[in-house]
Amino acid sequence: MMQSTLTINGMPDHALAAVVRGESDDPFAILGPHQRRKDGPVDIAVLRPGLDWVSIIDEVGQKLADCKLLHPGGLWGASIPNLPSPYRYRLRGSGAGVEFEFHDPYRFPPLLGDIDAYLIGEGTHRELYEHLGAHPCTMEGVEGTSFAVWAPNASRVSVVGSFNDWDGRLLPMRRRIECGVWELFVPGVREDALYKFEIKGQYGQLLPLKADPFAFRAEHPPSTASIVHGTKSHDWHDDAWMKGRGDRISRDAPVSIYEVHLGSWRRIPEDGNRHLSYDELADQLIPYVQDMGFSHVELMPVSEHPLSASWGYQPIGLYAPTSRFGRPDGFARLIDRCHQAGLGVLVDWVPGHFPTDRHGLGWFDGSHLYEHADPRQGFHLDWNTLIYNYGRAEVTNFLLANALFWPSHYHIDGWRVDAVASMLYLDYSRKAGEWIPNRQGGNENLEAISFIRRMNELVYGQNPGIATFAEESTAWPAVSRPTDMGGLGFGYKWNMGWMHDTLSYISRDPVHRRYAHNELTFGLLYAFTENFVLPLSHDEVVHGKGSLLRRMPGDRWQKFANLRAYYGFMFGHPGKKLMFMGGEFAQAQEWNFDRSLDWHLLADPMHEGVRRLMRDLNGAYRTLPALHQLDCESEGFQWVVGNDEQQSVIAFLRKGHDKASPVLVACNFTPVPRDSYRIGVPLPGRWIERINSDATVYGGSGMGNGGAVMSEPIPEHGHAQSLDLTLPPLSTVILERVVD
Repeated sequence: MMQSTLTINGMPDHALAAVVRGESDDPFAILGPHQRRKDGPVDIAVLRPGLDWVSIIDEVGQKLADCKLLHPGGLWGASIPNLPSPYRYRLRGSGAGVEFEFHDPYRFPPLLGDIDAYLIGEGTHRELYEHLGAHPCTMEGVEGTSFAVWAPNASRVSVVGSFNDWDGRLLPMRRRIECGVWELFVPGVREDALYKFEIKGQYGQLLPLKADPFAFRAEHPPSTASIVHGTKSHDWHDDAWMKGRGDRISRDAPVSIYEVHLGSWRRIPEDGNRHLSYDELADQLIPYVQDMGFSHVELMPVSEHPLSASWGYQPIGLYAPTSRFGRPDGFARLIDRCHQAGLGVLVDWVPGHFPTDRHGLGWFDGSHLYEHADPRQGFHLDWNTLIYNYGRAEVTNFLLANALFWPSHYHIDGWRVDAVASMLYLDYSRKAGEWIPNRQGGNENLEAISFIRRMNELVYGQNPGIATFAEESTAWPAVSRPTDMGGLGFGYKWNMGWMHDTLSYISRDPVHRRYAHNELTFGLLYAFTENFVLPLSHDEVVHGKGSLLRRMPGDRWQKFANLRAYYGFMFGHPGKKLMFMGGEFAQAQEWNFDRSLDWHLLADPMHEGVRRLMRDLNGAYRTLPALHQLDCESEGFQWVVGNDEQQSVIAFLRKGHDKASPVLVACNFTPVPRDSYRIGVPLPGRWIERINSDATVYGGSGMGNGGAVMSEPIPEHGHAQSLDLTLPPLSTVILERVVD
């Protein structure tokens, strides 16, 4: 009788068989409760293979009915006059005969509201992460987890995990055809449960198990499962920082950034060379960065990524802090403690490409869902990665929501967007015939440009005091200008040209520098066309380039002197500052992501001297307004000596809002001391030597100007006053004019 009842209720044998085989795209039409007519009996079906019996019980455990086996594949059913809510199943497994109970996932209503479904389908839901992914919650008094995933071209999606023996037949999801989302509330699944999605493509092909694109936590690689976590909020204690953080990142602020790879800043060799945890990093990294005088730390990508050797630049879990260093709440505590200590936190973000790992976004639902279908637009030749389809609204919505998630949920203070040039140009790193022009016939990726502008508008609009940084290596105009002025909308742009030119210069033997003087000065021709950051980043100490120290010419003493002079020049030059970890104490070996920095080098006075210089440079940059207030304005810079290539000397003035306190920066890039080198200055008075990179405390020879120099009424370089300076060998001196 039960078989015929369910069949009459629109459940023919082939529909039952499809559920049993895991091929139904509408499991709710069969599973769960169904009432054929008002006041009529309720038919109930449940799929649980390999059981001895199944019964239906009420809230207090009273049996309502025994189920019959409707299909030998494990489909059970019963018909009862009235169905209480809630009800449960009581089951007994075959073999050991263990009994257990569970609530029916197929008795609960849809998860997405109509407005949410509409916005998701439109590609404009900016809080997408609150609805997709896995969220522990309570529905109708029952604790469990809501699962939702976007897979519009799938023929069936199931959630699988440790709670159902990874069996894709047991928890097929409800299809929301209006937005392409599959959803299911699973009672009893709690935080920390492992899960993935089992997806069949539009032609019924079974795909590799997929990690959740919206997972908020993931297994430690090489394991690849997602972990139920949700978006529960951290108990923040950084109100004071959040209210005033905009002043710390503004164009007139002393922004000095310490770039960190969390996995190799410091390790514990006596404990298997393990990483520091997020909490251990907070204990050790924060006081170190504070003491060094940096204003911000920049974390290389912390989104979950399968391959450590990618340094995080090939992420899969864009919404999950990597599990390598602990749980997401540990990451939140790290940010909170940075803020309480007065340090801003910037994070590298990678919206340009993603890896081809089988559990990732590629071919997600059996179609080119996230990536562009044409490999000339969807495959990155340099990195063998897939490129997002920026022309698809749902894909850009995924990325835009992610850009908003981290500032909202983890209070990060800014994004450094990786590889922007690769996003802007359709022919980036491609030969003729390997790319397709845009609709206007050009090489600009119009969809990516639109995405970048919208990202900046949203991030700045919804997060007061935040900043975005572009790693953009070409001459694309107005990268750091507002979108309403035709710009891309970034707050700052990395000055890659300055980095490459000046490193080329300082790596030359001093005897040859006179022939490359323009490498030192060329950057000032365009220094104020963007809001620039001067980066000495991780990219300059990898792939055989060697450490910065090893790239310096000369004997050991000269190598250190060159590096100190270069750092002094960098901090005197217009632009915000960025230093990759280890550079501040002259790390000797090329950076290796899999080992700690060589902290033992600080026992060497030469390395310790560089560290002291970096700390003092940060102090001077912070306390001397002329060095930072007009970093991005041409009014803050004036050449004094720009063409003495024969002696490899340059000198320039830096100015702040107080015109009475300019700063003079003078560099001697040869090992020959320059005695009585006269430099014109705009104002009379005493000029105090705030920095001398040749000071003995830094490992230098100790030459200098006795701490201060009085100007003399001798015209030079177009000024009525001048200073008679000693320029030590391979050095930078920074002098401030003071009013006694």
